[in-house]
Amino acid sequence: MLSLLQAADRTTTAGTPQLVVAAVVAIAAIVLLIVWLKLHPFLSLTVGAGLMAVVAGVPFGKAFASFTTGLGSTVGSTGVLIALGAIIGTLLVRSGGADEVVDSILAKTPAKRLPWALALAAFVIGIPLFFEVGVVLLIPVVMLAARRAKLPVVLLGIPALAGLSALHGLVPPHPGPLIAISALNANLGTTLGLGLLVAIPTVAISGPLLARTMAKWVPIQAPALLGDATVVEGRKRPRFSVALLVVLLPVILMLLATVVEIAKVDTSAAGKVLVFVGTPLVAMLITTLLAIVLLGTALGGSLSEVSSTVGSSFAPIAGILLIVGAGGGFKQTLVDTGVGGVIANGLAHSGLPVLLAAWLVAVLIRIATGSATVATVTASGIVAPLAAGLSPTHVALMVLAIGAGSVFLSHVNDAGFWLVKEYFGMTVGQTFKTWSLMESVLSVVGLAFVMLLGLVV
Repeated sequence: MLSLLQAADRTTTAGTPQLVVAAVVAIAAIVLLIVWLKLHPFLSLTVGAGLMAVVAGVPFGKAFASFTTGLGSTVGSTGVLIALGAIIGTLLVRSGGADEVVDSILAKTPAKRLPWALALAAFVIGIPLFFEVGVVLLIPVVMLAARRAKLPVVLLGIPALAGLSALHGLVPPHPGPLIAISALNANLGTTLGLGLLVAIPTVAISGPLLARTMAKWVPIQAPALLGDATVVEGRKRPRFSVALLVVLLPVILMLLATVVEIAKVDTSAAGKVLVFVGTPLVAMLITTLLAIVLLGTALGGSLSEVSSTVGSSFAPIAGILLIVGAGGGFKQTLVDTGVGGVIANGLAHSGLPVLLAAWLVAVLIRIATGSATVATVTASGIVAPLAAGLSPTHVALMVLAIGAGSVFLSHVNDAGFWLVKEYFGMTVGQTFKTWSLMESVLSVVGLAFVMLLGLVV
């Protein structure tokens, strides 16, 4: 077991104490730069990786060699999937497809079932959309539904936020799970299937069920309605079935490929085709091209208009891609210097279950930095050596444990905290009682289901 925890190709011969110091210095530097100096996470991770390499004994001239290698490989794999997901999400929003999904669900829902309907709507449209985009899209729907039904906004808003947050932390193709999958060499299809299995009951508990109590604590009504000007005016919406197909197609293709591999029929002609189209890059590319047709040209958009929409999807994710790339560089520096192996060795001898240890590392970094992405990036690099001796299923569960930890206790150092506070018109105290508590419950419940799955799969 110990050999699995030791770095195979270290660029330094530093001893364990020096490597521990290197890890502490690097992580402390990242936290201080992000929290105190408000430096962008990309720059903070870059500086942290360089410091770690130097303190670990890497020559100055090679201090960023591992970082640049890891950055390039991460952007070349995970970054492409994020870019394709951004295109799909933008087309869904601009075409009105996301609105169509939400409106169709709400139209058939009685008032007493609205919390569950909004959790479902968030769960469905949140698959291809980034968390912030989902929030901006769903908030007007939440406000409108709360006003019409004369219900506290928290009763409907928390279920929607729970659906979006669970997907953000647990389900690829969101950046966080993709980062952890890449760092731990997990199977994407297996992680996707298990992630959905964990996310569904987690959302139910931390969303509609928890919201009943929260609505009594914070019984505020919806503030003024917010408009959504992102949908292209004057163009017909796609049908519900079409929008739903675009949302679910990559999930279906990747899950089919996993089923084929598990059933060991991947050597047949049909099996080879399903495995190929279920490859994450191919599945996302097929869905992207289909979305361009179904949500673009088929609705009357010209080729130039659709091209412009696709192009506009890249600017908002530039920062995410840089953070993801820097995270890959940081992880590679951890591996090559041997720092990751030393930390993993310590965790292995701590007596903690592996999944709990992965969750705790992510929780600590999340609380310190306020960033779920930074928590996922850093925790994945730290615990990656622990995954070497695990079965493919348990590696996927480790990804989910990290994802659950990455959303724990959103507070004042998290931009999402202020986003929710302002949109819902709450005080800081009310935001802690609702949003922060929901994130913490979601994190703990998510870990509980991950641990339960670890006992049976």
